[in-house]
Amino acid sequence: MDFSLLETFSPGALAPAPLSARRPAQLVGNTPVLWIDEPFAAHGRGFFAKLEGANPGGIKDRPGLHMIREAQLRGELSPGAPVVESSSGTLGLGLTLAGMTYGHPVTVVSDPGMEPAMVRLLTALGARVDQVTAPHPQGGWQQARRERVAELLAGAPGAYCPDQYQNPDNVAAYRPLAVELIAQLGRIDVLVSAVGTGGHSAGIASVLRESFPGLKLIGVDTVGSAIFGQPAGPRLMRGLGSSIHPGNVDYPAFDEVHWVAPSEAVWACRQLARRHYASGGWSVGAVTLVAGWAARTLPAGTRIAAVFPDGPHRYLETVFNDSWCQENDLVEQEQPHEPDEIAAPDACTVTAWTRCTNVRDPLGRERNPGLAPGMTPGTAKAVVR
Repeated sequence: MDFSLLETFSPGALAPAPLSARRPAQLVGNTPVLWIDEPFAAHGRGFFAKLEGANPGGIKDRPGLHMIREAQLRGELSPGAPVVESSSGTLGLGLTLAGMTYGHPVTVVSDPGMEPAMVRLLTALGARVDQVTAPHPQGGWQQARRERVAELLAGAPGAYCPDQYQNPDNVAAYRPLAVELIAQLGRIDVLVSAVGTGGHSAGIASVLRESFPGLKLIGVDTVGSAIFGQPAGPRLMRGLGSSIHPGNVDYPAFDEVHWVAPSEAVWACRQLARRHYASGGWSVGAVTLVAGWAARTLPAGTRIAAVFPDGPHRYLETVFNDSWCQENDLVEQEQPHEPDEIAAPDACTVTAWTRCTNVRDPLGRERNPGLAPGMTPGTAKAVVR
């Protein structure tokens, strides 16, 4: 297909025929792609955004459903047993959908950083939200949440934790997304992906490389995240980054990583909304900033796909709230046109958009892509490590 002719196609020409769903889980997948160029790149030098916010709850509907279904099939999750998991929000929605689909009550363990609107939404959908009150001294809010999950599991025999940070089913859940991208774009040269648990970057890239071995994978992290070797620190941005080192992050798969600051992500989110109607939250803004840079700097004709994990509605009181952004010093700042560069992930503590092409596991782990340390395919354990 000649993709230079994309703009001449009628709306929906590349989309599957609309379906009538009998259950909400049937609405997951077959999300659209949208061409993004100005102001992030010149006209004709943009990228294709995979709009995962078109799923009922966002991108993590995919692993939420897949992890629960696979746990049932292996006999690790008994009929009607409780599901307990740590989440900053989007996986909570996916697991709530899975609990509704497969008949399991769901408890989402979060922290005070979860937006009140997300708490209310999860509660309205039938989940129980349990919030920790203090961060762990070393592992921050994420480790505090994981320890609370362990407490709840110990007090509820038969309860199950998918453990999204280590579970290879989290990675495998994204094979359909990668297949959709291939069908929609034909050829993909570069994938730009936010990194949190490591699930969707590892899962999508591994499948794309089956068809495109030369695929370049660009990871997008947030300042204050420990995933790629920076010191863990306070993080305003949710949905990407981590204060721990998830086993699902496939470090050898990355060609480079970029760290993005909150004000930079806010600027990108707002530009997306004004120029392209589609926007989202922290991950979307950070990915857009980096994908736009890739579109400007890589050779003309490079086909770039970027994953937008969610839409804007969760962020109306943060990213899109002028008062909140002013209180947090996130607006009226001059935004960089290019990233700073460092030679090693731990060369210095980054506080603004920064790029590094030397990607390595900070813990020096060796493993197969898509598997947590010590695991083999099909042996994901429902434990909190």
